Amino acid sequence: MLLPLLALSQSDTSAKSAKAAKPATKSSKTERSFGVIAGLNFANVTKASSISNSNETGFMVGVFFAPPSKSLLSFRMEFLYSKQGYDYKTNTNTGTVDKHYIMMPMLYGINIGKLARLEAGLQTAILLNAKVDSTTSQSGTDPNANPYASGGMMKMMNRFNYGFAGALEIYPYKGIVLGGRYNISLGEIYKTPTPSVTPPPSPSYMQDVDAKNNLVQLYLGYRF
Repeated sequence: MLLPLLALSQSDTSAKSAKAAKPATKSSKTERSFGVIAGLNFANVTKASSISNSNETGFMVGVFFAPPSKSLLSFRMEFLYSKQGYDYKTNTNTGTVDKHYIMMPMLYGINIGKLARLEAGLQTAILLNAKVDSTTSQSGTDPNANPYASGGMMKMMNRFNYGFAGALEIYPYKGIVLGGRYNISLGEIYKTPTPSVTPPPSPSYMQDVDAKNNLVQLYLGYRF
């Protein structure tokens, strides 16, 4: 009669141990998440010493997806629309260059508890459209405002760009996301003229062919 009672007691103990082990397995991973973000761009260009360039404020909006990951390390993919550019000033004219990109960051993160995360990774971008608004301080039109009569800027710019991104995000309440990100481009904005083709006069906003994007983003988002 003692044997059935002993077997029942061991079975009950095993069931309780299995239940106690389940939360540890669940807590070892974070749930996958997706969400939306939107914010402000503060853009400029590097290696543009020949023009007096300054920041231009734009905006960004997009979605992100984060697969399940270990509690310390994480990975996230994003798909963003970004309006950015720069203001410039020379001896003869001033203006603004606007660029519209689709950006695709791939970021690795280190979670700092449940309230913050450090991120770094690669970023690629595809140029959708670009335009320049230029005025001259002299009478008449600026002959170098745009050397191409139709679709000028898109013919001069590289469609594909790439670089690095680093960010800090905080999660103050439930699914709310607050973040700041710095993007540095490694790809040149403008195409290098080929030796076999006589290039048109360089426009005043493009005296340095090797100019690169420089971008700071502040954003707000929500994780579902």
